[in-house]
Amino acid sequence: MHLRIAFVARLLSGLVLLLPAMDRPGLAAGGDEPSAHGSWPFRSPVKPAVPSVALGEWVVNPIDAFVFASLADAELSPNDRADKRTLLRRITLDLTGLPPSVEEQRQFLADDSPDAYRKVVDRLLASPAFGERWARHWLDVVRFAETEGFKSDRLRSGAHKYRDYVVRSFNSDRPYDEFVQQQLAGDQLTPRHPDALIATGLNRLYADEDNAANLFQRRQEILDDVTETTGLAFLGLTMGCAQCHDHKFDDIPQADYFRLQAFFAPMAERDDIPAATAAEIQRYRREQGRWEQATHEIREEMESLISEPRRKSDARNLEKFRAEIRECVATPEANRTPLQQQIAIMVARQLKWRFDEKKAVERLPKQQKTRYRVLEQQLQEFKQLKPEPLPVAMAISDIGETAPPTFLLDGGNWRKPRQRVQPGFPQLLNGNQRLDQDSVASQGALRTRWDLADWLTRQDNPLTARVIVNRIWHHYFGQGIVATPNDFGQMGMAPTHSHLLDWLAVDLVEHQWSLKYIHRLIVTSTTYCQSSAVRTGEPAHLRAVEADGGNQLLWHARRRRLEGEVIRDAMLRIAGVLNRRMFGPSARPRLPEGISPRYAWKADENLGDQFRRSIYVLAKRNQRLPILDVFDLPDMHHSCAMRSVTTTAPQALLMLNSRQTFDLAGRWAERLLEHYHHDAEGLVVEAYLTAFGRNAAPDELAAALVFLETHSQVVDQPAERVTDGRDTGSREERGPRLTTVTDFCHALFNSNEFVYVD
Repeated sequence: MHLRIAFVARLLSGLVLLLPAMDRPGLAAGGDEPSAHGSWPFRSPVKPAVPSVALGEWVVNPIDAFVFASLADAELSPNDRADKRTLLRRITLDLTGLPPSVEEQRQFLADDSPDAYRKVVDRLLASPAFGERWARHWLDVVRFAETEGFKSDRLRSGAHKYRDYVVRSFNSDRPYDEFVQQQLAGDQLTPRHPDALIATGLNRLYADEDNAANLFQRRQEILDDVTETTGLAFLGLTMGCAQCHDHKFDDIPQADYFRLQAFFAPMAERDDIPAATAAEIQRYRREQGRWEQATHEIREEMESLISEPRRKSDARNLEKFRAEIRECVATPEANRTPLQQQIAIMVARQLKWRFDEKKAVERLPKQQKTRYRVLEQQLQEFKQLKPEPLPVAMAISDIGETAPPTFLLDGGNWRKPRQRVQPGFPQLLNGNQRLDQDSVASQGALRTRWDLADWLTRQDNPLTARVIVNRIWHHYFGQGIVATPNDFGQMGMAPTHSHLLDWLAVDLVEHQWSLKYIHRLIVTSTTYCQSSAVRTGEPAHLRAVEADGGNQLLWHARRRRLEGEVIRDAMLRIAGVLNRRMFGPSARPRLPEGISPRYAWKADENLGDQFRRSIYVLAKRNQRLPILDVFDLPDMHHSCAMRSVTTTAPQALLMLNSRQTFDLAGRWAERLLEHYHHDAEGLVVEAYLTAFGRNAAPDELAAALVFLETHSQVVDQPAERVTDGRDTGSREERGPRLTTVTDFCHALFNSNEFVYVD
C-alpha cells in the first residue's frame, strides 16, 4: 500500500487524488440574484422569436442564438470550442455513461469531415447505452427502488420490469406524452398492452410498511406519497406542501392537493396482471386449463390437508387488525364499499405472505404429512402439462367503477376528514378560468387517471413540457434553466433563460414530444461544445468571472463530477469485464466485508452477472452498493431531481482501499501487458488514453516511466488479488511487472481527472 501511495505522490501535476477536488474560478453554483417569477411558469408557453445575433458562425441552432443574446446583453463573450478529445469524452459520458474507447477516439480524430461530431452524436443516441444512462436520471426523479423499505425491506420481485420499461422507452424514443400517459394510466389507456401495464409500476414505487396494522393510515400515506411524486415529477410543483394547509408560497389551496389525490383514490395494487400479448395469454389459459383439469382431484385433496392450518393462521393474524379493518374482511365481497374492498385486498396480501405453506406441512400430523408428500409426487407426474407462468406486471388498476370518497383532511390527518372533494386539476394552471372543480367532476368531466394523464400532455399545459426539457438541460449543463427542477414555484430559482426554455418546450411538442430530438439539439449546439477552461489571466475571462462567476449565462462549460454509477461502469469497462447484458432480474455484486447481514444480499454465483452495468444493480432501500452510496446515490425514498455532489474522505478511502477497485486495476494491468509487455511508453500512452481520453503530458509520461522501472525493482512479491477462479498464473509468473502496472492503473483510477468530466 505504501508503495502505491508513494507513486501517487510522484506522478506530478497530472494526477491529483480525490482529496480534495479543487474548484476553479467560475465553477461555483450561481443564481444569487433571482428575479420574481410572476406567473410565467403557469401560463401556457408560446414559442418566442429566435433572437437575431451578429456572431453567425458561433450560432449553429436556436439555442446558441438565445444564449449569445444574453451574453451580448451582459457584454460577455462565449468561450472557445473544446478540443476534439475533450468533447468526445464529454459527449460519450453524457449520452451513454461510459468512456470512449481508444479506437473510438482514433476514429473521431481521423475524421476531418464537417459532420464528424454529428456522426458521433447520432451513433451515441442510437446506442443501447443511451437508454441505460438516461433511464437512471428518470429513476432518481420517481424514487425507484426494488424493495419496500422500513424494517423488513421486502423485495418487490417485479420492480425491475419498470426499470427495463424506462430503459426501452428512452432507447426507442417513446414520445414523452405517451411515456407520461402510460405511467399514470396505462391500464386504462391500453389495458392489453404489456408495456402500458408495466409502466403503471410508477405508482407502486412508494416505500411501504408491509406489516402495518392500521391499513386506513397506510392507505392514506401511500396516496400522499403518490400525489406528491406526481406533482414533483410531471409538474415540477411542490404539491406536497399543500397536504396539511394551503401552500405558503404558491397559489395551491389544500383542496387542490386532495383534488389531485382523488385521481388515485380508486387504485389497488396488482401483481397478477399478465404482462403478455393476447395470443400468449390465450395459449397459456388453454394449456393451464388442461393441467388444472388433469390435476383437479390431487390439488383439492392437498388443499384440504392444509386448509385448517391456513384458516388458523389467517384467524390469528387477523386479530392484530382494528375492528373496522376486520369488518372490511368479514363483509361479503358483493356488499363491500369500494374503500372496504381496498382494505380487504391489503389484508389478503398480508395474510398470504404470513402463511408459510412449507412450515404448515411440516407441522401436520405424521399420517397427513405423509399423504401430502405422496400427493406432491403425483402432482409432479403432470409437470409436462403445466405451462410456464406468464410474466406479470407490478401494476395498479382501479377497484371498480365507483371510487372511494376523497376528503380534504384537517391538517392532513386521515382521522379528521372535512368536506368531500372530486378529482380536479390545480387551479393556478387554469389561468383566469377558475373552474368549480367539484361541480365539473360531479358531471363526469374529470374522473379517472386517464383524464389526469390527458390533461398533463395537452399542448397548452403550462408545465409538463417545460419541466422535462429543463430536466434534460440540467444533466448536460450541471444546472437547469430553472435551477430547481422539482420546484417551478415561488420558492424555486428564477429561470436564467426563460425565453429559451419556452422555445424548447414548444419545440418538443411540435416534434411529437421526441426527447431524442431535444437531446440532439442541445448537444450539437455550440453552447454545449464550449471549453470549460477559465483563464483569469485573460481580460475577457476575468471580466466574465467578475460579472457572472456562477456561469448563469453559460459563457463556458461546467466541469462536473461523475456519478457513482458512471465511475463504477467506467472501471468495469476499462478492466474489460463489463457485462453488457440488458434487462431482467437485477445484479447482486459482491458486498465488502463488514456489511450488516440483516440487509446484505447474497452475491451472484456467476461473476459475470456481478459485473453488469450499475443501473441493473439491485436497488435496495436499506442496503446500497457502497461505491454508489458514497458517491451520493439518492436515498430512494423521495424524488431526487438533482443529486448532491460532495467531496468526502470516504470516497477517496473507498477508491484507494477497496479490494474490488484494486482487482479491477489488476485486470486492466493484465490487458495492458498483453499488448505492451516490453513497451513501457506504449503502455503509459494507452493507459492515459483509456482513462482520460487524452495523451499523457511529457512530465506525466516521464514520471510514469520512472515509476514503472524503479517500482518493478523494489517489488518482489505481487499483491494478492480477488479473482474469478481462472488461472492467472503463479506469483512468480505474474511477477513484479504485473504488480507494478496494477499499482499504476490503481493510481489512475484514484485520480481527480478520472471522476470528473470537462
